Amino acid sequence: MKILLVLTSHEQLGETGEKTGFWLEEFASPYYVFIDAGAEITLASPKGGQPPLDPKSDAPDFQTEATERFKTDHEAQTALANTVKLANISAADFQAVFYPGGHGPLWDLAEDQDSIALIETMYGAGKPVAAVCHAPGVFRHPKASDGSPLVKGKSVTGFSNTEEAAVGLTEIVPFLVEDELKRKGGKYSKGDDWQAHYVVDGNLITGQNPASSAVTARALLEQLKR
Repeated sequence: MKILLVLTSHEQLGETGEKTGFWLEEFASPYYVFIDAGAEITLASPKGGQPPLDPKSDAPDFQTEATERFKTDHEAQTALANTVKLANISAADFQAVFYPGGHGPLWDLAEDQDSIALIETMYGAGKPVAAVCHAPGVFRHPKASDGSPLVKGKSVTGFSNTEEAAVGLTEIVPFLVEDELKRKGGKYSKGDDWQAHYVVDGNLITGQNPASSAVTARALLEQLKR
């Protein structure tokens, strides 16, 4: 079982002068769900190498069992420091793909042609495609085989407008995940802010927020078992 995790390479939070990147829990939780299930993991990013970590996600308040485990896992740290360039990835080599969030993907992965092609190819081949929190923004441009937006008519979730407002970045992000999924025809749903909520629609699997990371990853494993 080979699973690809695709992380952002983008580290600038708009024009704020602050840093962003991937959210630690949204990487660590799925990573260990997959590792503990015996999966072989490959990490990729647009630029390759070390992806930028959103410094806020490393704050004491946001630590979980998975993030603490990562901090003593030298093998995982080495893999993260040496992500493969996304352009060098072949969809044929993997059974599924998972996109961790953080604000970074809204700037690079949502517009990245290699990512768009990867999603279209894997979904078109009947392989599970999953994303959590801000990462469902990567479904902004991919299309289904009939040329319609990939999410059109499908049940989806992602970081909600109320959650974005709560972190004060509504006017900073290039687009709002909830609004964009709806604009593309997705049947968007959400749970309470900061509570786990995920949606499975065939091989399209989405999670709302950091708390949804592990359950979204487990849902991907369930799809693979089927």
